[in-house]
Amino acid sequence: MANDPLPPFWAGASKAERSAAYDNSTAVADSPALIAARNAEAAPFRAARAGHLDLRYGETERTAWDLFPAKDPAAPCLVFIHGGYWQRNRREDFCAFMAGALERGWSAALPGYTLGPEASLTQIVGEIRAALDWLAAHGAEHGIAGKVVLSGWSAGGHLTAMALDHPRVSAGLAISGIFELAPIRDTDLDEKLSLTEAELASLSPMRLPVVRKPLAVAYGTGELPELRRQSRHFHGLRAEAHAPGALIPVSGADHFRILEALKASDGELLRAADELLRFG
Repeated sequence: MANDPLPPFWAGASKAERSAAYDNSTAVADSPALIAARNAEAAPFRAARAGHLDLRYGETERTAWDLFPAKDPAAPCLVFIHGGYWQRNRREDFCAFMAGALERGWSAALPGYTLGPEASLTQIVGEIRAALDWLAAHGAEHGIAGKVVLSGWSAGGHLTAMALDHPRVSAGLAISGIFELAPIRDTDLDEKLSLTEAELASLSPMRLPVVRKPLAVAYGTGELPELRRQSRHFHGLRAEAHAPGALIPVSGADHFRILEALKASDGELLRAADELLRFG
C-alpha cells in the first residue's frame, strides 16, 4: 500500500543497511566536490546582494532570513528551505540556486532554522512556521509582497510539506523530501533527532490530513530507491485525495544534482514552480 510507513525490506534489514538506504552522501561519490562548489558559488552571490540579509525572525543564531527581493514587490517569491536531514547545512550556502528565479523576475527568500540535536524536529517545524509568520508581517517592508511558492530540498522537502497550510503560502514544491519519518527513526540519522512516537505521528506528512493547496513533488531518477519511494507514495496519497500538483521525476538527477533543475531560469523545477501558481 502507498501509505505503509516502512518499505518491504525493512524488517529483515540491519541498522547499517537501513542507514545506507538513506545515505545520500555516500550514494553520490562526488558529493564532497559538489558541496564545495555549491558553497563557493554561494558566497559571492550573497555578497553581491547584501541589502536584506540576516533578518531575524527568532531568538537563535540560525533563525534568520536572507531575502532577495525582485524589482516588483508583487512578483512571486520562491522561498527555499535547505536540507541536510535537519542536522546539517545552512541557508547561506544555497542562495546561488535562486539565480533562475531572480532571472525570471521573481523574489527569492531563504529561512534558516536551528539544527538537531540542539533543536527537536518539533521545534524545527515550529521555527519554519514562525519564519513564515515573520514574512507575512514584514516581507512587504523588504519588497516581497507577492504570492509565495514554498520549496525545499531533502529535509527541506519535508518542512515544505509540513508548512504548506500556512496562510502566507500559495503553493509548494517539495524536492527529494521525506514524508514518512518512521524509517528515519530506524537509521543512524536518529542519533541527533531522537524522534518520538508522537513526532512520527504528528510530523509525518503521510499521516496528516491532505492540504488542498497545489504541491508538486519532485525527485531524481538517479536517487536512492527510498527517496524515490517516499516521493511517489506521498504524491500518490495526495492524488487519491484529488489534491493538485504534479509528480516530477527529474531524469538522471541524483540527490545533489537535482537542484540544477531549480537553479536554471528554464529548469524543469523552476518551470514547475511557475506552473503551480496557475492552479485556481
